[in-house]
Amino acid sequence: MGMTHVSQNSFSIEFFPPKGPKGAARLDKARTRLATLGPDFFSVTFGAGGTTRSGTLETVNRTMETTGIPTAPHLSCIEGTHDSINELLDSYKAAGVERIVALRGDMPEGMEKPGVFSYANELVAHIKQRHGNDFHIEVGCYPEYHPQANSPADDIDNFVRKVQAGADSAMTQYFYNADAYFNFVEEVAAQNVDIPIVPGIMPIVDFGQVSRFSAMCGADIPRWIRQKMEGYGDDKASVQSFGREVVARMCEQLLTGGAPGLHFYSLNKAQPTMDLWQDLGLPTPSSRTAEAG
Repeated sequence: MGMTHVSQNSFSIEFFPPKGPKGAARLDKARTRLATLGPDFFSVTFGAGGTTRSGTLETVNRTMETTGIPTAPHLSCIEGTHDSINELLDSYKAAGVERIVALRGDMPEGMEKPGVFSYANELVAHIKQRHGNDFHIEVGCYPEYHPQANSPADDIDNFVRKVQAGADSAMTQYFYNADAYFNFVEEVAAQNVDIPIVPGIMPIVDFGQVSRFSAMCGADIPRWIRQKMEGYGDDKASVQSFGREVVARMCEQLLTGGAPGLHFYSLNKAQPTMDLWQDLGLPTPSSRTAEAG
C-alpha cells in the first residue's frame, strides 16, 4: 500500500474521557504514542448522560498540555441549560480550543427530551451566534443513516440543516462499506453541501465488541466480513490481522475516491490506529521533515 496522500487531508484521532486512575494511565500511554503520528487534531467524546462533562474538559486540557496537538471536545445538546453550555464554551475558548464537535448526543435513560436544544443544528446556530468564527464547528453524519431517522431523506435533510446552521466540516459514524460513504457524499452534494465530510474509521480489534457497538449505532458489518470473523472464533491473531487488512483496504478506497481525510476511533488504544496509519503511509512528523529536507 503506502500511497502518498495529499497533505491538505485531515487525519485525526478520537479518545473518550477515562474512568478512574487505571483508565487515565492507559489513556496517557496511548496518547503519548499516538501523538508521535502528528495527527491534525485529537477529539474527546463526552460520557453518556453528561456524567463526564468535566471529564471531557479535563481530558481536552491534559491532551493539549501533554501533546501540544489541537484538541476538539464533543459538545452535545443534552448538556443541560443555556448557561451551562455557555460556561463550557467559555472554558474551551479560554483553554485555547479552536474546534468543537457539535452533536445531538444520546439521551440518558429516563430523559423525555433533550436539554435546551433538541437538535444539533440548534446547537451549531447557538455557537455561531455567540462565538462567530472562534471555533471550527464539526458535526456528525451517518452514511448508513441515523438509526432513529424516520427515513433516509429525513436524515439527509437533518444533515443539510446542520450545515446551513454553520457547520464547517463533518465526520461520519464508522462503517465498513466504502460505497455507503460515497453514496452519502453524492446525496448531500446534490443538496449543495460542499463542506469536507471525513470518514470515521473504527479499527477491528475485538470483533465481539465491534458487533455490539454496530448493533447499537446502526453500522452495518458486511456478511463476508462477519462470516469470516465468526469463523476465526477465539483466534485473536487472525481476527486482528484480517481486521487490519479489511479496514486498511477500505481506507485506501476512501482516500483514492476523494475522501478529505480520516478520523480514527482509537477506543483509547494506540496500536490499532498506529498500524493503519503505517499501512496507509499517512504523514507523520518525521516523514514531513524528510520531505522538507
